Amino acid sequence: MKKIMLLGSGELGKELVIALKRYGQYVIAVDAYANAPAMQVADTFEVINMLDGEALQKIVDHHQPDIIVPEIEAIRTERLYDFEANGIQVVPSAKAANFTMNRKQIRDLAAKELQLKTAAYRYATSLEELKTAVKAIGMPCVVKPLMSSSGKGQSVIKTENDIAIAWENAQTKGRGDQLEVIVEAFIDFEYEITLLTVTQQNGKTLFCPPIGHRQERGDYQESWQPQPMHPDRLQEAQAMAQKITAALTGAGIWGVEFFIGKDKVYFSELSPRPHDTGMVTLAGTQNWNEFELHARAILGWDIPNVSQERAGANAVILSKIAEERQPTYKGVESIASEEKSDIRIFGKPFTRLYRRMGIVLCYDHLDASTDDLREKAQRLAGQIEVGEKI
Repeated sequence: MKKIMLLGSGELGKELVIALKRYGQYVIAVDAYANAPAMQVADTFEVINMLDGEALQKIVDHHQPDIIVPEIEAIRTERLYDFEANGIQVVPSAKAANFTMNRKQIRDLAAKELQLKTAAYRYATSLEELKTAVKAIGMPCVVKPLMSSSGKGQSVIKTENDIAIAWENAQTKGRGDQLEVIVEAFIDFEYEITLLTVTQQNGKTLFCPPIGHRQERGDYQESWQPQPMHPDRLQEAQAMAQKITAALTGAGIWGVEFFIGKDKVYFSELSPRPHDTGMVTLAGTQNWNEFELHARAILGWDIPNVSQERAGANAVILSKIAEERQPTYKGVESIASEEKSDIRIFGKPFTRLYRRMGIVLCYDHLDASTDDLREKAQRLAGQIEVGEKI
């Protein structure tokens, strides 16, 4: 049995803890607030500000974990190099966690060092620099904090008036303590995919069937698997994913995002952990879901292959109310009467507007229409109402 410290305890962390517990491991869940989803199923928990290096060091010294698994961006990632040097396994590696927690490092690695095709981009550390970058990139363009996830702090700039608003959003809604932002050009693409990529301690790199997804406000609203692709485009994406994960080193699952054009593939972003769009695998679309794959890779267990077992789709359940402690859910029982459908309520202890509170999963045989499954998942998710405590 390994002692595993999870840094970040949201819904993705919760599913990973469930997988690890089923494999007989001991888990310490860590987050900035109490009763976070993963804490509800872990062996024990800690509540700290993970950007506080001393607080992070203190709990690592106290628990002496065998493995540290970063699950969010807002972590003092430079400390992970010290933990790794002292014999603690960092997932996938300290280098991977450090690079991917900062969009500047990962984008420069991809575009400059590895020569992967990406959108044109610039950086800015002030409002004036942002204006200059937007002029160079052109409008429309996208502005993102260097440290964020799930669309937090992202903006689309279409007019001059949007620039100051975008700067303010990035400074107030991003994660971490960095002021710098990245400005990206719009790409003419047909669709987006997440290519879940599994690197192993001793085995070959594996690829899950591509996952299609749709975003609003920079956050995913639905995902489906498989996303039909031309074999040549899929091969390009796999080659790029293998190249960048090898450069970052380590074992685990990676959510590698791409824009797919008519005859080109563009690298977008990468997460060194289970991906939110990969929650569609909870519908049994693969022989192992993304959390089981991550757990196996973390533990060094052999993963001989990843196979598509059936088609699936999921749609998010969003909060439409401001902050509310102990929210209620109406309509959950209606999902029970639907064939080949399921629901996951994440157990977040409070809401905010547009916060992701759960998902509805739908599935069918391998040749089923993902368009039909998407429509069904969205319809069912729309029946769930997140409300105030009575």
